[in-house]
Amino acid sequence: MKFELPKLPYSYDALEPHIDAKTMEIHHTKHHQAYVNGLNAALDNPLLQATGTLEEILADISAVPENIRGAVNFHGGGHDNHSIFWNNMSPAGGGKPGGAIGDAIDKAFGGFDQFKERFTKGSMGIQGSGWGWLVLSPKTGMIDFVTMPNQTSPRTAGLVPLLGLDMWEHAFYILRQNRKNEYVDAWWNVVNWDDVESRLRSV
Repeated sequence: MKFELPKLPYSYDALEPHIDAKTMEIHHTKHHQAYVNGLNAALDNPLLQATGTLEEILADISAVPENIRGAVNFHGGGHDNHSIFWNNMSPAGGGKPGGAIGDAIDKAFGGFDQFKERFTKGSMGIQGSGWGWLVLSPKTGMIDFVTMPNQTSPRTAGLVPLLGLDMWEHAFYILRQNRKNEYVDAWWNVVNWDDVESRLRSV
């Protein structure tokens, strides 16, 4: 199987002034492309042919041969995480969600403001590189906030990723330098709640 870099659903400058065009272009064409290339290289192995979708591979990461498991976890997670990340954002995003996701947030966190505070503080508290995630547990039917290190996917922990925030420096350093708080604050203005809603309803 061969994976390809997905096209963005908007232009590189569409999220400005919140996320700049140069960061989006480099993030997409260089960093995400590197994860796709690394994943394809790792999966160039007869033992892994016809093993299912990337989501299925990540959800059963322990079944991947040990000699390439780390590479599949890193590059596969990087490809999946970023594919979600691009669609989690929209030029028409931001605001407070309604629908099923709004109800789920109210139930799990006590309200949108409480959720936003927890998500922001949790993501800001990541040491080194990683992601902040709103996830769904299929076992409990509840949503929650978790952080994941590096490019490890929530799928490897049996969770369904709904909304992810990339906290690697390559996601914000050109415009924000070390001011990652500005990046997180700006990101809330482009969150695509319609996409998050569709992910929740598709489970």
